[in-house]
Amino acid sequence: MTVKEVAAFLGVHSDTIYDLVRDQEIPHFRIRRRILFLPEVIENWIQERGN
Repeated sequence: MTVKEVAAFLGVHSDTIYDLVRDQEIPHFRIRRRILFLPEVIENWIQERGN
């Protein structure tokens, strides 16, 4: 997933996702300069934050 896709999935602005990435608060990885996310990891992250 891209930053834009994760932002839409979470219902937040893409700037919020960039802030979370910068602060190392959301699981992500980079391929060259692209910031990417695995859908199943994001779903687990959401569940963990809800507890």
